[in-house]
Amino acid sequence: MSDKFDYDVIVIGCGPAGYVGSIKASRLGLKTAVIETDVPGGVCVNSGCIPTKSIIYHANIFNSAQTLKDMGVSVDTGSFNYKKVFEKSRQSSETLSRGVRYLLKQAKVELIEGSAFIKSKNELSVNGRQVISSDKIIVASGSSFRPVDGFDVDEKRILSSTGALMLEKLPRSILIIGSGAIGIEFSYIMNSFGVETYLVELMDNILPQEDEEISAVVRRYFLKKGIKIYTGSNVFLAGGNGDKFKILIKKGGKEEYVEVEKILVAAGRIPNTGNIGLENTKVKTAKGFIEVGDYYQTDERNIFAVGDAINSPLLAHLASKEAEIAVDYIAGRDCRPKADISAVPMAVYSEPQVAGFGPAENELLKKKISYKKVIFQYKACPKAVVEDKIYGLIKILCEPSTYDIFSVRIAGAEASELIHELLLAKTNGLNLKRVAEMVHAHPTFSEINMEAAKSVS
Repeated sequence: MSDKFDYDVIVIGCGPAGYVGSIKASRLGLKTAVIETDVPGGVCVNSGCIPTKSIIYHANIFNSAQTLKDMGVSVDTGSFNYKKVFEKSRQSSETLSRGVRYLLKQAKVELIEGSAFIKSKNELSVNGRQVISSDKIIVASGSSFRPVDGFDVDEKRILSSTGALMLEKLPRSILIIGSGAIGIEFSYIMNSFGVETYLVELMDNILPQEDEEISAVVRRYFLKKGIKIYTGSNVFLAGGNGDKFKILIKKGGKEEYVEVEKILVAAGRIPNTGNIGLENTKVKTAKGFIEVGDYYQTDERNIFAVGDAINSPLLAHLASKEAEIAVDYIAGRDCRPKADISAVPMAVYSEPQVAGFGPAENELLKKKISYKKVIFQYKACPKAVVEDKIYGLIKILCEPSTYDIFSVRIAGAEASELIHELLLAKTNGLNLKRVAEMVHAHPTFSEINMEAAKSVS
């Protein structure tokens, strides 16, 4: 380390990008500090992925009560106490946050608790007082919920996803604005625990960034479960009393009023880049996102940006990979210039689950790329039949003559696990014929991959 600076690397933010990057930097021999305003782990560990998945896990267990009833078992859910589910989710978050803190300590990363502000390309202040310097800075400042006009979040009656995760008692009814991954997962959670659920989406399909055939699978299942879905719709707060909001939902010339106890704003997320001092550097932003080139380097060459701070898919695992690439470059190691977005899996953990990678079909059509498509239904998979999880499908797009994989989408049970076999095949140059030739254990959900590959090859 140069005697000129206090640190080789300072990371702003201790979420999946920040803690992974800082630990790697320290292990590569760079004197490293990470600055965090909250507790280690960021939104993902504390108020995002982890507590949400804990609640979904318990929602799945709660839903299994119907299976027991079908077997003639009397199940009394009248004593159900959602606070116990909430407490379990907090235990998961706290355990993992402590784990992050332990890993930082083990790797000899200095954790500085406070708010970071960039004073110059090499200097930061913490809480407006302590000034520290670094040869390199990595911005991993994360994101916050995107506000919706007319719905001011107070985390009591109008909630962000953070407020929804902190509920210790569920409402009788809820309106969810936005049907991306967050809106879909909370729709599933609320409906599973008996909350009357309304889901409103401005675009024409739920999961609007997803393949339409996959979106349709989720929509049909949600409607079957009693979730009321409004797509291509605008929503307005029309009044209400102390107990309920009156909501106006408009689609074209049609209007409908509903009343709900709580509202969840789940219309996406925006980067936390507005108040960290970027104006004191050459760093450029567009719509709040930091602009980066190869190795996630900004126009201020010693400053890098990763994760939700840049305009890439808001995925924790992608954020971690971006941070690793930036650190490898800083340390002078050979590495690819950026993560290959087409080889990054996404997942939504509702029921049915959704997972996928690679370009959607409409993207291939726009680029006039020839492809072959196969769709294989879950109901043809023996393991899905015996477990009564026949609701779903896999969709594969491949090159017509070589059977090289372009993309995969899955909607159904275990989708978030199934996706990795085909992603591994793609990233290692194995075509669908090779997947089809591999013997899969019977009966397993993985046979869905094999049978789909056989169908196309």
